[in-house]
Amino acid sequence: MSETGLVQIIEGALLAAGKPLTVAQLAGLFEDAERPDNSAIREALQTVSERCEDRGFELVEVASGFRFQVRQNLSQWIGRLWHERPQRYTRALLETLALIAYRQPITRGEIEEIRGVAVSSNIIKTLHEREWIRVVGHRDVPGRPAMYATTKQFLDYFNLKSLDQLPALAEIRDLDTLNAELGFSEPLPEKKTEAAESAGPELTVVGGTEHQPAETHDTAQPGAQAEHEEEGVSLEQAVDELAQRAGSSEEPAPAPDGAESAQAETETDTPVDAGPDAESPAPEHRA
Repeated sequence: MSETGLVQIIEGALLAAGKPLTVAQLAGLFEDAERPDNSAIREALQTVSERCEDRGFELVEVASGFRFQVRQNLSQWIGRLWHERPQRYTRALLETLALIAYRQPITRGEIEEIRGVAVSSNIIKTLHEREWIRVVGHRDVPGRPAMYATTKQFLDYFNLKSLDQLPALAEIRDLDTLNAELGFSEPLPEKKTEAAESAGPELTVVGGTEHQPAETHDTAQPGAQAEHEEEGVSLEQAVDELAQRAGSSEEPAPAPDGAESAQAETETDTPVDAGPDAESPAPEHRA
């Protein structure tokens, strides 16, 4: 098969699929006698990517494979095709998600120790419903608390290929030094519920995709931590980074049933924009 023919088939498949495709899935489109090797498919993908350089959409690789999506800087115009109310998540929810992403596998109790407040059950429920987190085991301590980690759906939603693309976060690298890292000179305050927190306004997070259940897909990295601590950012900056990345997702998704109840139980402060580029979703380019 000619290189041009291979590029056209791959381009057409990515347009028609409506979801990310892996190299193996693309190879499965061909009969055994004509099947190209993985290196040829990757070269074709590179050609497709180069052809998109001056177009309104791009080829990106996320955790689940390759997909076409509208460029993030066009979201404010493309987003006018939809009139759905933007999804709204509290800062408490995004902080919890950030801690799971950076310190996974992590228990609910460890999250509460870091944040100094009790984590609302609705926050955990919402993250489960969005299929952003999953239970990957139980800590071998009294009570055997569940350990949480992120999923491929989390990476896909935030346009990440792997956890290595998250900004370095030195502040939560070690639970034993959290007080000093987070600037607490006194013991952590007595735990209170999320509803009692005064800080943490809601953020508007726009975009995202609905995916099939995570099944066995799991991005847990025991002991994961920032490799370049000197370049670390604050937890608040990490939350903002997640919100901004959400704004570049390819199509709007309905808010999960638990999202609104989580907001009611948590903060009621004035919402904050997730970022200048997160005003509207960036839809997936389809044929």
